[in-house]
Amino acid sequence: MSTVTTNQHTDLATGRWHTMTLCEQMGNIGSEVSRALSWKQKGNMEQSWRACARALELFVLTQTDSRYSGEQGREIARSKEVFLDFFAGDNEYHSTDHTIQSYFDAFARVARRSI
Repeated sequence: MSTVTTNQHTDLATGRWHTMTLCEQMGNIGSEVSRALSWKQKGNMEQSWRACARALELFVLTQTDSRYSGEQGREIARSKEVFLDFFAGDNEYHSTDHTIQSYFDAFARVARRSI
C-alpha cells in the first residue's frame, strides 16, 4: 500500500482510507462534493474550491488503492473526470448539481446499508 501526502486528509492517507470499501470511499468523496455544491449555491466560491480540493485528494487516495483495477479503476477515473469537468471545465457532460449529487449519494446509501 502506498502512502499519499495530502493537505487535509492525513489520517486517511496513512492507511485508514484503504480499509474502507469502495462505496464508503465514494460516499466520503460525495460528502466533499456535497459541500462544494452547497458553497457554490451560496455564492461562496472560496469555500467551494476548498471542498473541491478535498474531494480531489480523496479521489487520488482512491485511485492509489491497489484493489481497484479494470472496470472499478475506470469508474473512479471517469467520476473524477466528470466532477472536474463540472466544477472547473466546460461541463461537456452536461452535468447538473442534481446529477453529480445523485451519483455520489448512491454510494453513500449502499455504504450505510453495509454497516
